[in-house]
Amino acid sequence: MTIPIQPAVPANEGAAQANDVLHLMRPGPLQLAALPPLSLYIHLPWCLRKCPYCDFNSHESRSGERVPEQAYIDAVIADLDAALPLVWGRPVHTIFIGGGTPSLFSPEAIDRLLGDVRARLKVEPDCEVTLEANPGTFERDRFCAFRAAGVTRLSVGVQSFDDAHLKAIGRVHDRAQAIAAVEEAASAFETFNLDLMYALPGQTLQGLDADLDQALALQPPHLSIYHLTIEPNTFFAKHPPALPDDDIAYTMLDRITERTATVGLKRYEVSAYARAGHACAHNLNYWQFGDYLGLGAGAHGKLSFAHRIVRQVRFRDPQRYMAHAMAGRAVAQSDEVALADLPFEFMLNALRLKDGFTLMQFAERTGLAISAIQRPLEEAERLGLLARDLRRVWPTERGFDFLSDLQELFLPPAG
Repeated sequence: MTIPIQPAVPANEGAAQANDVLHLMRPGPLQLAALPPLSLYIHLPWCLRKCPYCDFNSHESRSGERVPEQAYIDAVIADLDAALPLVWGRPVHTIFIGGGTPSLFSPEAIDRLLGDVRARLKVEPDCEVTLEANPGTFERDRFCAFRAAGVTRLSVGVQSFDDAHLKAIGRVHDRAQAIAAVEEAASAFETFNLDLMYALPGQTLQGLDADLDQALALQPPHLSIYHLTIEPNTFFAKHPPALPDDDIAYTMLDRITERTATVGLKRYEVSAYARAGHACAHNLNYWQFGDYLGLGAGAHGKLSFAHRIVRQVRFRDPQRYMAHAMAGRAVAQSDEVALADLPFEFMLNALRLKDGFTLMQFAERTGLAISAIQRPLEEAERLGLLARDLRRVWPTERGFDFLSDLQELFLPPAG
């Protein structure tokens, strides 16, 4: 399939300055002593079918038509070329290829993509390279070919091993395909992630146990388990299914935490469980308020400079993104994080971690003194939502259960 490349339109003023390193290096409100670790996120937006719960920037590939692999990779690399001045000389510690369904792309295309990235960026020798994969795109030996292309970690979006539940949430694979895909991932990769959901339409506690039985029997070194939520602008938002009530959902989460612990999977993040040495380094960098350059249609990024922190968003529509990227203007929006918003931005990520954060991390990553969060820290401690010592702050069990309430304490004062 040939994608018509249309002329790029002028970007807004913030986007126009997005790749102007001199503009971003000018004096500003912050004074960061050092820049945080840098990751790279690459978004491949196509999928076989849009799931009814999905609010990610994903687009169904038309029946019988191939994903425009080469043209899209051309655009991603042009996007990277334009962004290079912003990250020049900084080593890349992790790469995450998400979607969409990145495993729709051929291993040859992923090999070319990673090769082009390595030719332009200083990628660490032990860089974690994760690729999201859908069992519906599974073919024997395909995962091995991704490994040969340079992928070091696979994240397999199973969601459930129950055919009725898979159908209810619009997945294109069945139980047998899910098991085969995870077994292939285990044989091809030293580490991988199995992705599940709970509180599905019609799911009972017994149904969750059956999913956990199968998932744990496959011995994944990392398990991500997410509560199904109804997001705005999705099919489920317009046609909401009957979901388990909150009490049952809380019981399900307790069961997940209890059962994963018995097989050596430690809950290190609100939705992530891993064996020692298998935590997702890329996501840890997000949660520790590290930097990430986001490339691809609709990709988000966060980049720190000596005197400011900037968030960027690329154009969402794949065709529009490709046109702008080839013209060197892929950034649709670029905004400095306001000083008053930094505590909440930091806590929105760091409080997802079981071990929380150190006071030094907060100061290094935000450029703010700990006095900037003293009052909400005291209030959260009074409410039993977090605990702390002279060095570290971490959410309590109650804080994990009421994470949104805990994070909201760090919002800037109204007005």
